[in-house]
Amino acid sequence: MRHNKKQPKFSRASDHRRSLFRNLMSSLLLHGSLITTDAKARELKRRADILIGMARKGTLHLRRLCAGEVFGAEALQALFDRWGKAYPNRISGFTRMVKIGQRHGDAAPMTMIELIQEKTETPKASKEKVETA
Repeated sequence: MRHNKKQPKFSRASDHRRSLFRNLMSSLLLHGSLITTDAKARELKRRADILIGMARKGTLHLRRLCAGEVFGAEALQALFDRWGKAYPNRISGFTRMVKIGQRHGDAAPMTMIELIQEKTETPKASKEKVETA
């Protein structure tokens, strides 16, 4: 039975589709954001959330599995050292999609996908008035 096997095909063979998403994933991890079509962004968001969830655990086995999903050692390093450690308290939802309009050539809906930057709050030193007499 083919349970949970449905995924967008993008009119590509399986090896071409895998290479496409490995390229997109590597660019997203290295640059933090990218602009692509809406359908590709939705699938990339799904895959990126899975990989960042794996990188949060940081085991050697998961690092080797993630190495098959990205191109280049720099992207893998960024995934585990930068993005895996950037979300210590967040369970899911590591990416944000912003629709930016239509492409001029074929009017395809375009979307910017970006990794969410966690804001770390630093304790602020309280400023006390010093009275001079």
